[in-house]
Amino acid sequence: MEPYTNLGGNSAVIAHEIGSDFIKVQFRDGWIYTYNDESAGHENIEYMKTLASAGRGLNGFISTVVKEQYVSKSR
Repeated sequence: MEPYTNLGGNSAVIAHEIGSDFIKVQFRDGWIYTYNDESAGHENIEYMKTLASAGRGLNGFISTVVKEQYVSKSR
């Protein structure tokens, strides 16, 4: 996992991992959510990758758009 830059300073996201058709996102509470093309849609996954790399907006996008469209949740 790569640390999330959190340029906005108020994100619950602390780390992420980007793959060809998925993104894993780790939150402050320790939970890691995996979103993939099948669960959340290819366009959403690509946008989440962009937000993760930019270090801004990922938490907001997850909470307002993809919400519970994750394929798995683990610690």
